[in-house]
Amino acid sequence: MRTDATRPLSLLARSALASLLALVAFLGVTGFALDRAYYEGTLTAERDRLQSYFYAYLAGFDVRRDGTLIAPDAPPQPDFDRPGSGLYAVITDSKGVRWASRSARGRELPFNGNLAPGQVDFRGPLSSAAIGHVFVLSEGVAWDIPHRAPLRLTLHIAESDQAFERQIDAYRRTLALWLLGLGVALLAMQQMLLRWSLSPLSRVRQELRRVQRGEASALSSDYPRELSGLTRGLNTIIQSERETLERQRHTLADLAHSLKTPLAVIRARFESDAEDAPPPPVCHDVLEQVRRMDGIVAYQLSRAAAKGRQTFAAPVPVATHAEALVQGLEKVHAVRRILCEFDIDPEARFFGPEGDLLELLGNLTENAFKWARSRVLLSVHRLQEATALREGLEILVEDDGPGIPPERVDRLLQRGVRGDERVQGHGIGLAIVVDLVHAYRAELNVDRSEALGGARFRLRFPPIR
Repeated sequence: MRTDATRPLSLLARSALASLLALVAFLGVTGFALDRAYYEGTLTAERDRLQSYFYAYLAGFDVRRDGTLIAPDAPPQPDFDRPGSGLYAVITDSKGVRWASRSARGRELPFNGNLAPGQVDFRGPLSSAAIGHVFVLSEGVAWDIPHRAPLRLTLHIAESDQAFERQIDAYRRTLALWLLGLGVALLAMQQMLLRWSLSPLSRVRQELRRVQRGEASALSSDYPRELSGLTRGLNTIIQSERETLERQRHTLADLAHSLKTPLAVIRARFESDAEDAPPPPVCHDVLEQVRRMDGIVAYQLSRAAAKGRQTFAAPVPVATHAEALVQGLEKVHAVRRILCEFDIDPEARFFGPEGDLLELLGNLTENAFKWARSRVLLSVHRLQEATALREGLEILVEDDGPGIPPERVDRLLQRGVRGDERVQGHGIGLAIVVDLVHAYRAELNVDRSEALGGARFRLRFPPIR
């Protein structure tokens, strides 16, 4: 039996889980792509900014005839003159540092030596023990000096990565919030669309419950094209089940009736001959077998009246039928003055044909009246479960008679027992009850009544899940 823990996920849960995984993967890839694109764009902007500082410095510097550098009067950005500002400029040649901005004096920067004229090197962020991580742009230049060899220098521009990291972090936080909000909005929209798309299936389930409870005879026909074939097929199955059960019942009844008349004629002929003269032994045996066959036919006629469990059955109120049945039994056993007490839930319903309910109640109560001394108790209660398609039913019939010995209970309830007591009318009622119990997949227990002291028959129809 499948438990709730191993029950497959619903279509809505499967779709939601699949959409969640797909959305997480999509938003993850999208977020990564956007983050890398923004990072590369910000890195390019950082390089362009350092390149602009390089050109500004290059335009401001000059070289005397003796090769001495003449620094510009003002830097392109005031932070180059402020120590610890995060902007640094240094000029080196083959012998070492030729010039450094005020912010770079006394600091060790991760410069990569000298470069050939026109060669550009952009790196970062590079680690520096003195100022942390920095981006560095280095480019080689050559100044022409009259009557001398060109002056080869390398101009290095460096900037701290703190502003860069703050910008990246702010963007990532904003991106994460927007992607999270977008993901939640898409999931909510997807759930709404799924519920709307699957609403016809929910309606099919609700209508099937109504059919199983007997509140409707068939499913409606106004369904989308994809489900119309399913609902038509279900309606066909429902109608086919009803027709098949009815046809089988009529076939069994017709067969029993067709045999009952010839058997009655044969039996009457043998019995009339027996009254005129003593019949030979063979006639006595034939008459005995005819009586057995007549009992079997009577039993099968009773079975034909009991239709058995049906998946799509209308509910039958128990209280009214039980009261009418007991009133009749009290009249039959009026000489013995047996009192039958009721404890019946007025909302109790039997999901099956009325004839089956009368067979069950009639045979059990008649058996109780037969063996009771003065009292019989009939109790009917509903068995309810929140997740059940339809509720169950419990019927208890108790009497104050001698009871049934425990060693005889198993034989009494043994399935498929065929004995003389059945065919001759002794025990046929309980045999029909046992057959109906198996037909409805119910439970029948026989023990001693705690309230009255006699036998107690407990008949339980579990809720259908």
